[in-house]
Amino acid sequence: MNLSLLIDLDDTLLKNDIDSFLPPYLDSFSKRVSPYIDPNKFVRTLLAGTQEMVKNRCPDRTLREVFEATFFSLLDVDKDRFQELADSFYSEAFPTLRYLTQPIPEAAQLVEESMRRGYRMAIATNPLFPLTAVLQRLAWGNLPADRYPFEVIASYETFHFTKPDPAYFIEVLGRMGWPSGAILVIGDDIEREIICGGRLGLPAYWIPKPGVVPPDGCEAPTAIGALGNVLPWLDSNPLDNLIPKFDTPLAQLAILRATPAILDSFSRSLSPEKMTKQPEKNEWSITEVFCHLRDVDLEVNLPRLIKVLNENNPFLPGRETDPWAIERNYCLQDGKEALRQFISARLDILNLLESLMQEDWHLPARHAIFGPTQLGEIVNIICGHDRVHVKQVYNLMENI
Repeated sequence: MNLSLLIDLDDTLLKNDIDSFLPPYLDSFSKRVSPYIDPNKFVRTLLAGTQEMVKNRCPDRTLREVFEATFFSLLDVDKDRFQELADSFYSEAFPTLRYLTQPIPEAAQLVEESMRRGYRMAIATNPLFPLTAVLQRLAWGNLPADRYPFEVIASYETFHFTKPDPAYFIEVLGRMGWPSGAILVIGDDIEREIICGGRLGLPAYWIPKPGVVPPDGCEAPTAIGALGNVLPWLDSNPLDNLIPKFDTPLAQLAILRATPAILDSFSRSLSPEKMTKQPEKNEWSITEVFCHLRDVDLEVNLPRLIKVLNENNPFLPGRETDPWAIERNYCLQDGKEALRQFISARLDILNLLESLMQEDWHLPARHAIFGPTQLGEIVNIICGHDRVHVKQVYNLMENI
């Protein structure tokens, strides 16, 4: 069985107390920009932008876009000039902060052996830093990204959500193409990683700091131990026990929100030619997938959910949507505009569902194919549909 590891970085793979790291980081950064920006105002503005990233819920705005919208609205500074200063800081000054960190020998052992075993790995760090800062910290931990096959490295340029937003871990999984099989979150932060992952249905291995105990009333982690005990623990536990369950409203809402964010990240690097390229005859292009998702949300999913909420045990007729690709000439449409329309429709669905009471998820309906059902099961079907097409787009990108 396949196993995917979602591994935190700071104080998991690299000894780096972020509370001790941040003051020297901010001091060094503010000194670099001080000829152009008042250091105190710079730090306040940088932290304000960071707070906006943490609050972001928009699946079509990367964390960098959210940060910059706040940062440059509060500082009268030329964007290109600031980028030059930031680039010089990360290339020249940021490396001098390495002394604040220490490599963890067990980290390289875990990654080396996981690679040998064929486990899939993502660096599931909180994506509040640029990619260069994450790559440098990986190198400080003797885990350079050019040596190890990390499939995803979370950073603010391409991610939309941060920990502990449940959509964050779904975004990581989607960026990996929705891996099948067992999944394990590995981290030190009980709130942002272990509890968040557990609430989603993700098995989680907690590496506790001395003196830290789980909050009262929280569900126990799947496992607790040192980083060096992860592999022995895996060897003594069937991987079947690490199959995730995304069957709660919280998990389903996270999938619904993360799906458009994942597709947004995928699409940004694609030319119109690649968007419309079909890998094989009669196989959908990425544009056709986006059009399909848009129309299914607009014409099937949203009307069904409204019907269940407004009627007593309504009948939900089946809809054959695959022929729409030919009937509506999806291949001739603007794929990125279709994605924008899908995101708009998906936000309407999220606004509807996030306002529900717990009992509303049990409202009954009669489905033409599945028979007696409930609103929660209908949402679960939508989530399954999302996962299929995220995986499809991921595979298409590998082959175009």
